[in-house]
Amino acid sequence: MALAFVVGDKFRRRVSELLEKADSVLPQDLKEELEKSLEKEKLTNILSFKTARKLKKYLQEKGHPFYLHELLEDSSLHLPEVIKPPRNPELVARLEKIKAKLANEEYDRITRNVNTQDINRSGTLVDFGREVRSVKAVVVTIFNFLVTIVAAFACSYMGSQYLFTETTSRVIAAVITASVVGLAELYVLVRTMEGELGEP
Repeated sequence: MALAFVVGDKFRRRVSELLEKADSVLPQDLKEELEKSLEKEKLTNILSFKTARKLKKYLQEKGHPFYLHELLEDSSLHLPEVIKPPRNPELVARLEKIKAKLANEEYDRITRNVNTQDINRSGTLVDFGREVRSVKAVVVTIFNFLVTIVAAFACSYMGSQYLFTETTSRVIAAVITASVVGLAELYVLVRTMEGELGEP
């Protein structure tokens, strides 16, 4: 927060004239403060607000033809350098703990729907055994399907010898019987697979 002015050349010149005049009777404390603010050894001359108010009051009382704002036209506010206090190490440590805790909570929130057991079990012998069992079941089903068709063909070919004397007729009857049995077996197989998949 500003508490003083950095005075310009105009202020220096006019106040120096005021101080040099023999007829101007400045109060002693105001005169000392003005002389102190105009010291030539200083790189920047600083005038406090308190001294500026005293000078304004004096100028008003004595009826001088110039005003304080005219004196301070080329002046600027003196803003003191802000000195940051050193950070408390305990506070810094607590802030770091809080940041780490918030980061862990964010990580847990992001990864809460990830199942680590499924990730760890992928590619194990359990999965391999499950796949082998499913392949084995498919192979057995196909083998049963083929054996049923071959058995139906053989039975009807052998049984048709009592009805037909010609080989052509016996083969046609066996093919028809094997086809009917194959279609029935296929229907049952499809219904069974739909039941395993959960479809009606």
